[in-house]
Amino acid sequence: MKFRSIVVLALLMTEITAARTGFGGDTPAPAGTASGHVLTLAEAVSSARAHQPALELARGALVTSFGQADQARAALLPQVNGSASYNRATNNYVTQPGGTVPAGKPATTTSFATIPLWKASLSASQLIYDFGETINRWKAAQVAADALGESVHITETQIAYNARVAFFTARAAKDLVGVARDALANQEKHLAQVKRFVEAGTHPAIDLTQTRADRATAQLQLITAENTYSVAKASLNQAMGVERSIDYDLSDEEYPAVEGEDGSVEKLVDEAKQLRPEMANLRLNARSQELSLRSAHDMIWPQLSLSGSVYDSGQSLDRTTWNFSGLLVMSVPIYQGGAIRAQIRQAEGQLRQAKAQLETESQQVRFDVEQARLGIRAAKGAIAAAEDALANTRDRLRLAEGRYAAGFGSIIELGDAQVALTTSAAQKVQAQYQLYTARAQLIKALGRNE
Repeated sequence: MKFRSIVVLALLMTEITAARTGFGGDTPAPAGTASGHVLTLAEAVSSARAHQPALELARGALVTSFGQADQARAALLPQVNGSASYNRATNNYVTQPGGTVPAGKPATTTSFATIPLWKASLSASQLIYDFGETINRWKAAQVAADALGESVHITETQIAYNARVAFFTARAAKDLVGVARDALANQEKHLAQVKRFVEAGTHPAIDLTQTRADRATAQLQLITAENTYSVAKASLNQAMGVERSIDYDLSDEEYPAVEGEDGSVEKLVDEAKQLRPEMANLRLNARSQELSLRSAHDMIWPQLSLSGSVYDSGQSLDRTTWNFSGLLVMSVPIYQGGAIRAQIRQAEGQLRQAKAQLETESQQVRFDVEQARLGIRAAKGAIAAAEDALANTRDRLRLAEGRYAAGFGSIIELGDAQVALTTSAAQKVQAQYQLYTARAQLIKALGRNE
């Protein structure tokens, strides 16, 4: 018994020395640095704004919309057309019944001979007045194009948000790799400790078997964490709109507090309603529908237009004769089968929809701001709780290691303490991830271009 006590004391001193040099300590192991570039959050967001094809799609739609607006404007401007032709045709004729046959001419001629005809013409037309129908249609198209300009800003905001979330998703995965490595390192040290105890005969052999199983589980968890980190970086590449290797690491920066995140919610909501591109887009869309409705109402009034043409024609280029004509037209839509009334009803319905969408978005803005603020508040509380749990589970593991080394604790108690430490460390990582993503969500909800 005296010999056994000496062995236990010697092993205990060994474990205390190991603890002082890092055994069971809280010094985190590096989370797996890659051999490539260390990517920052600012670089990720900048890359997404520069390379994400979704933004190019939105810009293409904007260019299309401006083209449609220019087409609507064209109806207000002069329309000028020129043409030139050369024609060859037979000159056969037949005298109509009751007609007079010219002297020396037959009543009917038939021949395959042709004669040429050269003709050049220039025509122009101009809408003079239509009670605002065309000009309101043009204004509606212009405002619709401006609304699509805000859609580009919506896409930019969403792209930046996606990049931030993907970055911090990968950062959380990286931190979990560090947690898994710490857990494996502890299991390796536990294995060496238990092996010495079993060889000394102070603990049963089953403890060594259990510790080896725990180490294998920790190895599997590390492999899974590393794979999750790699997949998260691949997703980050997609969010950035780039095709590149995932052989890079992420910076360990934190997402700073958003200005006003702890302030008045009403102030934040007012800011969001002014800055959010979704609100600007829907306000412009409602204005466009109002102009379209006005244009539809103006269709019931007359249209006044002027057109004219001048042309020069003859059988040869040196024997041509010019003529010109002019035409002033007033067209009155008397009955169109109810088409004008149907277009008015359609425009009225579209305007009601636009106003309803604007009100719906206003409510959505408030919800987004509230949700982001509550997410930040909850994440801050979760971080404080996770830090407290982490400190206590570290103490629990330290005590469990001491009890086991002294022969008073069991291998189950030691394993449970290690699991508790790993779990609380992972919970802290998750709480930090929730805080960063909630702040990114608040930036998006406010419509800030950061």
